[in-house]
Amino acid sequence: MASERFTIGGELPVRRLGYGTVQLTGPGCWGPRGDTADAVAVLRRAVDRGVTLIDTADNYGPSIAEELVAEALHPYPDGVLVATKGGVVRTGPDAWHIDGRPERLRAMCEGSLRRLRRDTIDLYQLHRLDPHVPMAEQLGALDELRAEGKIRQLGLDSVTVEQLGAARELTTIASVQNRYHLLDRASEPLLRLCEAHGIAFLPWFPLGNGELAADPVCAEIAAAHGATPAQIALAWLLHHSPVLCPTPGTSSLVHLEENLGAGAVRLSGAELSRLDLR
Repeated sequence: MASERFTIGGELPVRRLGYGTVQLTGPGCWGPRGDTADAVAVLRRAVDRGVTLIDTADNYGPSIAEELVAEALHPYPDGVLVATKGGVVRTGPDAWHIDGRPERLRAMCEGSLRRLRRDTIDLYQLHRLDPHVPMAEQLGALDELRAEGKIRQLGLDSVTVEQLGAARELTTIASVQNRYHLLDRASEPLLRLCEAHGIAFLPWFPLGNGELAADPVCAEIAAAHGATPAQIALAWLLHHSPVLCPTPGTSSLVHLEENLGAGAVRLSGAELSRLDLR
């Protein structure tokens, strides 16, 4: 298997199997999910288990996920990287509105800094490119924040190969975050471009939002390893490319332990070949 670690932007080393916070919010990614103490316990356990990459966003809740990260982890242990996102405004459950105006991006970033109780955000990802605002203006606003020391590295969420290429002509891009998992590889060309340039790829929905549990090949290989289909799906990502950094989310300590157990699964060449054909 490829190394269990990756260095984002050439300066931020993380363990590739991280933790995502979206499941700490309620239905439609709106409001809290359950007891705050439970969410705090999951976040702390993730770090206790060696997770160093925490993925969140200002619009998860909104604001709730970032506040939970700070409540659980501040003051942050050495080596823990918190990645957050801005560029989307929420008006209700499952209601998402893109806003990439420079003044709004600045306000969003500074709001994240306050909620996370940070002076600098390690990795700040533009949650969506705004089609109504020139890319140069959106990335220019984030570059200004980087020059001010409020951001260390920049990333993009849900982009095409062409958009990543255009963005790289304007500034340094350290990461992308696109939908990608064993049964959905539409972003494979983007993944290969990331490999060529040492860009981290944080796949969202790495477990297929539950789809993978019913996959017969995953189930068969999981049985051979005494594992679960979810663990096999995550292990496949870790084997498939050295730049893939999955951050599966959960609000359950049991599922957290299961997800992190995927890091110990070693797939054979034959098993990888079977999974590659899914």
